[in-house]
Amino acid sequence: MSSHNDNLRMSRRGAFAAAATAAMAINPASASEPTDRLAARAAEKNAAFMRGDMQRWLELTPFADDFCLMQPFGGPASHGFDATPEKMAEMAKFFRNGKTDLEIVQTFASDAIAVLVMIERQRAEVGGLPAQDWSLRVTEVYRKENTEWRLAHRHADPLTRRMSLDQAAALARGPDKC
Repeated sequence: MSSHNDNLRMSRRGAFAAAATAAMAINPASASEPTDRLAARAAEKNAAFMRGDMQRWLELTPFADDFCLMQPFGGPASHGFDATPEKMAEMAKFFRNGKTDLEIVQTFASDAIAVLVMIERQRAEVGGLPAQDWSLRVTEVYRKENTEWRLAHRHADPLTRRMSLDQAAALARGPDKC
């Protein structure tokens, strides 16, 4: 049986997250300026992406060298970004004719880090499928490098609708175990 003190013990990761959150909340008045600009840019880049306009999307998305993506299709995180013309052409064919609306859930910012928590409400043709709802829950982390905010991390998932415990368990087990 755990004692009350055991319940209060914090992991190093939890302590770091709490310290980072506290540091970002120090000056909330100045924090809104970068997050407002980043949110406007996020709306524009997402609209370009879902239309299949990868050239415009790439212009609006400066990536950090150590960019990490947890994509909505699942699987392991990827690191870095392949911006070759071949990859951009492949992505432009995959995402087509989209309409988007960005819902900002929460923002956080410090002098060096900004976080956007969003719902990307969107309808598009994806992967050759007919147009449908492709709304995503998204967290983006930006890091300021010199004077530019660069995308360091993006986590997106399609879990915008509530699901039952059984549905979540089936999803966690994976398609081979349903």
